[in-house]
Amino acid sequence: MSNCGCGTEQVEKLERKTLIFLLVINVVMFLVEFVMGWLAESTGLISDSLDMLADAAVYGLSLYAVGRGFKKQIKSARLSGLLQITLGTGVLLEVLRRLLLGSEPDSLRIIGLGVVALVANIYCLMLISGHRNSGVHMRASWIFSTNDVIANLGVILSGFLVWVVGNRFPDLIVGAIISAVIVRGGIKILQEAKQEKKAHARA
Repeated sequence: MSNCGCGTEQVEKLERKTLIFLLVINVVMFLVEFVMGWLAESTGLISDSLDMLADAAVYGLSLYAVGRGFKKQIKSARLSGLLQITLGTGVLLEVLRRLLLGSEPDSLRIIGLGVVALVANIYCLMLISGHRNSGVHMRASWIFSTNDVIANLGVILSGFLVWVVGNRFPDLIVGAIISAVIVRGGIKILQEAKQEKKAHARA
């Protein structure tokens, strides 16, 4: 349950409102980061933008699951986990593509967009924090929001290192790490959904 001490109907209303905010923020940030990441030739920014897209889908699925019962929430969490794993794999393929074909990442754009994305994701984390003890669909949102903040810090660090060392490898390395973080988050929520289902079956 949410920590607000409200009735079920009010909790669901608060969850919906929170998820709508999160969905809008992540869709906007995906579009901005993807375009700027492509222009900056940054795998870190592109990876982070795809992470934003995955999170937007997670929030959309969680929004669908609010008030629809345990089975729908479990199904939503599973789909969220599978989507995260799929997009994380796609990020890794993009890193490999740029490793083979070459890139010239723009460090200032990487740092600037990384900071903007970090502020957006910290705000998202604050919004979702009061619901992290709700159903598995909301815990999925909490896990992915936490991963986003870690990824943003990695992007900012990669931009700084690209500027210091003068080559693209820090950007590629951070892009690969972000892909691993995305996949790990997907696996974690699949495990939680499985445990939740078992616990519900025993109840």
